Amino acid sequence: MSLNQNIDFLSLVKERQSDRRYSDKPVEKEKLMRCLEAARLAPSACNSQPWTFIVVDDPELKNKVAKETSGGVLPLNHFTAQAPVLITIVLEKPNITCGFGEMVKDKRFTLMDIGIAASQFCLQAAAEGLGSCMLGWFNEKKVAELLKIPKSKRPMLIITLGYPAGKKRKKIRKKPEEVFRYNSYRNNTPG
Repeated sequence: MSLNQNIDFLSLVKERQSDRRYSDKPVEKEKLMRCLEAARLAPSACNSQPWTFIVVDDPELKNKVAKETSGGVLPLNHFTAQAPVLITIVLEKPNITCGFGEMVKDKRFTLMDIGIAASQFCLQAAAEGLGSCMLGWFNEKKVAELLKIPKSKRPMLIITLGYPAGKKRKKIRKKPEEVFRYNSYRNNTPG
C-alpha cells in the first residue's frame, strides 16, 4: 500500500487540490494503475459502474486532446497540455435497474457515480504525490473523434494527471455553519 500510514483521510482531502501547473516528470505506471483502480472500485447506483476510463499518454494524441480543452470564446484550461497523462471518463449506459431508478426518481445517478469515481481517482493521485484537475469544459465531439469513442457514448470528464509544479494554495471553502444543517434546513446549530 503506497498511502503514507501517517496521513489520515481528512488530511488527504485537505491536501488535494486542482493542480493547473505540471512538471515534465513522467507518471510511473504503478501510480497510474493505483489511481485507476481507486476509480474502478468506486461505488455506483445498483452497481451499474457506468464508466470507461481512457488513458491518454501518447504525447501527440494527448496534445491533440488537450487542445480541445482550451480555446474557443473563453481562454480556459491552457495548462492541460503540461500534464503528461489525461484520463477521459466516458459515460456508459446504466444497467436496467439503475436506468429505471433514474427515470422514476428523475435523478442522473450515472453522473453522480462518475463524480464519485473521479473523486476517488483524484484522492488516490494526491496520496501518490501526484496532481490532478477535473475538467468538464471541452469539445466533446472532437475528443470523441480523437479517442474513437462510439457516437452512442459521451465523454463526461477529463482528468489531468502529473507531478504538480505549482505551490499549494490555501483552500477557500464556505464556513461549516453556512453548509451544515441539523434535523431541518433552517437549523444550522448542532444538537
